[in-house]
Amino acid sequence: MIRKFRIILEMIKFEHTIFALPFAFMGALLGAIIMEDRLPEWSEIGWIILAMVGARSAAMGLNRVIDRVIDAKNPRTAKRAIPAGLLRAGEVGLFIAVSFIVLFIAASQLDPICMKLMPIAVFMLVLYSYTKRFTWLCHVVLGLTIGLAPLGGWVAIAGHFELSAWVLYATVACWLAGFDIIYACQDFEFDRKEGVYSIPARFGMAGALQLSRGFHLLTSIGFISLYWLTPLSWLYLIGAIISVGMLCYEHILVKPNDMSRVQTAFFTMNGTLSVVLFISALLDLVVLHKW
Repeated sequence: MIRKFRIILEMIKFEHTIFALPFAFMGALLGAIIMEDRLPEWSEIGWIILAMVGARSAAMGLNRVIDRVIDAKNPRTAKRAIPAGLLRAGEVGLFIAVSFIVLFIAASQLDPICMKLMPIAVFMLVLYSYTKRFTWLCHVVLGLTIGLAPLGGWVAIAGHFELSAWVLYATVACWLAGFDIIYACQDFEFDRKEGVYSIPARFGMAGALQLSRGFHLLTSIGFISLYWLTPLSWLYLIGAIISVGMLCYEHILVKPNDMSRVQTAFFTMNGTLSVVLFISALLDLVVLHKW
């Protein structure tokens, strides 16, 4: 069982939780300070972590089960656990069920509105895995789904939204969509051959990277706008500028005729970016302003 569990964690790329978790913390931090003039309690942070882990684990497990036939045909993904025979779909289904239970329990311990909004989050988590079968906007759907992390963190503390929460949501959604387009460029030829919908398959490599840059331009505007819309000050602004620079460097790393550094652009740069932005916001609000 331990071996199976390790295989599942590898299959769902558990370490990629670092992409969205810092933004969930950032949403919680801003929601608590702007709406209630306080810091989040440690118990609230703990339940947010459990909710995030449960939601992402369920989503990734669903994606691997739903896409197992496509993954088996794709040389890049044929060695994933289910196509390779290391796991059965039923075993992953049990893991998905447990993950949803964890999400449900965690949400029940936060603001009551979390339970009311949870069906929307579950719907988005399930929907994404099917979108590549009928729309090249699948990357946008993924962004809108994972963008729920900061929005969920915000509402878990504050109980309701305001403008800066929606700006943070849209910013994270554009960020995710942009780098998911870059990641999808790896499967450009396969997607076209098999009729899988994606922006690279629809617009070609050069067009896809242009659209990715457009999403990340919107992301950059969103990062900077939070400086004006929230109590965040110069220390956060420095982190935001660094994050914008990292997005620019990400697009230097990948070219239509050279995707050799896509893993660096995808994981290293984006994982670092989310941490940098959250830490700059945390230090700004907690250390500089002593909330």
